[in-house]
Amino acid sequence: MVEKKTIEVTDTTFDDIVQKNKYVVIDCWAAWCGPCNILTPIIEQLAEENPEVVFCKLNVDQNRKISSKYGIMSIPTLLYFKEGKLSDKTLGALPKKTLEGRIQKLVI
Repeated sequence: MVEKKTIEVTDTTFDDIVQKNKYVVIDCWAAWCGPCNILTPIIEQLAEENPEVVFCKLNVDQNRKISSKYGIMSIPTLLYFKEGKLSDKTLGALPKKTLEGRIQKLVI
């Protein structure tokens, strides 16, 4: 069995994860979302290739407080945090190359 490289976050654990890690990418998703399921293996690859970044998954159906706080209206949405502050946001199942560029900007 392959070890998952992403961490599940909830409304309760979200702030703690974001504040305690320098770089965090949150994948806001739902089980019924086709594009979210397409994005999942890409996120897993990026997590493996970028160990300095903490990659997390937030189920928007189960965690409405955070979804509302960050105005998530469509999924998948990725939230990029640097030193506890939101620095970028992307919508949709973007290609891996595009996401790699966003991650590179995050860690500069």
